[in-house]
Amino acid sequence: MYDLIIFLTLLTLGYVFGRIAEKRHFKSIIKREEQLRDILTFSERLPAPGFSSARSELVSGNVVISIDYFKRIAAGLRSLIGGRVTAYETLIERARREAILRMKEDARRMGASQIINVKLETASITKGSKDQTGCVEVYAYGTALIQAP
Repeated sequence: MYDLIIFLTLLTLGYVFGRIAEKRHFKSIIKREEQLRDILTFSERLPAPGFSSARSELVSGNVVISIDYFKRIAAGLRSLIGGRVTAYETLIERARREAILRMKEDARRMGASQIINVKLETASITKGSKDQTGCVEVYAYGTALIQAP
């Protein structure tokens, strides 16, 4: 009985604090996306016809986000019955958006107006004896185009 109370308490705390942290991070992402919306990103390999740049530079952004206790439990329960693991979907979305923002911040420091050939790499970092996912890493990179003055 005591173990069940501890488990439910941890589960509840993981849910509450995980949701608070996630909402706070999404608010930060939305605010920073608004500030960096003038830097355009494209997956195309070449710039648009007519765009001339003085130089190009590699820009990148990297983020590692940990999985909270509740998401780990929810994903474990979902794996028993199958289907979408929505607990991890928001984690991946936050990581991708954050990595792109960090890449854009890198481009802004260089004075770039566009980033072309944008790519995303995702990796899970395992933790524990059962190869449970502990963290998710997303690396965003591309070619920043810096216009001539």
